[in-house]
This record gives sequence, structure tokens and C-alpha cells, in this order.
Amino acid sequence: ELGCRTTHCNLEVVHRSTLVFLATKPHILPGVLEEIRPAVGSHHIVVSLVAGVTIQTLQRLLPPWTKVLRIMPNLPCVVQAGAMVFSRGSNAGDEEATLLKSLLSSCGLCEEVPESYIDIHTGLSGSGVAYVYLFAEALAEGAVKMGMPGALASRIAAQTLLGAAKMLLETGEHPAKLRGDVCTPGGTTIYALHQLEKGALRATVMDAVEAATNRACDMAKD
Repeated sequence: ELGCRTTHCNLEVVHRSTLVFLATKPHILPGVLEEIRPAVGSHHIVVSLVAGVTIQTLQRLLPPWTKVLRIMPNLPCVVQAGAMVFSRGSNAGDEEATLLKSLLSSCGLCEEVPESYIDIHTGLSGSGVAYVYLFAEALAEGAVKMGMPGALASRIAAQTLLGAAKMLLETGEHPAKLRGDVCTPGGTTIYALHQLEKGALRATVMDAVEAATNRACDMAKD
């Protein structure tokens, strides 16, 4: 129906492909690499989405000539609004990086970064999607508490986050500048922000990013 060939055989995938994506659980990956290693040639490009597995590990488990890249996507890729970063191994050149970025850009923002940033990206954006969902839920529940129907509150909360994000991206302004633009002396917003600051929202979010980043680093050591 879609014109795609499917198979349950990993070796067949490698034999019939040039660009190979690895998307397994971390503990399964070594067995998969051992299976496909004999079929990986110098023409193959191997791209890993596997959390906590470094480029160095991938290069050690694959033939020495393998062109390896590592990417970290996030959930909104499914609606073409993702945020992805990728890094390349020693054998992957500009041609491979350009090809990968061209493919991934159809799913959202895609940036090449040093590999050390991938774990930070996990804390910022991979897990960060869940922080935003939690905040959206809290926004809507606050409105429900004040008397608004839940479905309407959820739609408005989601649109509020979408609009704020779009302004950040399109204006290029610092978040503090745009936040200040919303505040008027003695107005509703500054009173609300005071409550958020008393609740240490800023520090709590920073701690969450740090905790998720550290966990991603720990997974790489396991």
C-alpha cells in the first residue's frame, strides 16, 4: 500500500539499504550489531537513535570503516514539530551529515552538535516535552478551578503554549524580553509571576533538566 518493503530479518535490511537506522532498547543493541556486522560495508551509513550509546561504542562494535552518526529526536517529530540534534563519528563526512539533516528537517528543527550536547538535549527537549505537558495541564486545571470547562481550558492552554513558542522562534527575542512585554505595572501578569517565583518554578525546571541530563549520562556509563 505504501510501497515499502518490510522484513523481520535485520541482515536483509542491511543488504537492501544504504542508510540504516538503529532504534532498539540499549540492552538489545549489542546483539543487533553483532548480527549485522558482517553485512556492513563501506557504503553504509549507520544512524543510531539508541539512548545512552555513544559513537565510540558504536564504532567499536561495527567494522572500522563504518560511517556512524548518532541522533536524539523528541516526541513532536510525529507532528513535524520536533527538535533533534545529531553528531557524527570519525568516518562520517559532510556528505553524510548533509543527507541526514535533509531527511530529519522534514520532522522539525535539526542541528548538528558536539556529542557531549546530546545528553543535555535529552534533559532539555527529549524529556522537556513532558515538562511542557505538565505545565499545560496545570494551566488548564487552574482555569477549571476558576470555572471554565475542562476541554475548553485544555485547548486554550495548548494554543497559549504554541503561540508563545512561535513568538520566541519568529522574533528571536530573549524569553525575558517577551515576558516583560506581557507585564504591566500592577497588572494581573506580574501578580501571577510573583506566585510562580515564590514557588521556585525557575529553579525547579532547571533542576529537572539537570536531573534528566545526569540520568542520560549515567545510562551511557551502564
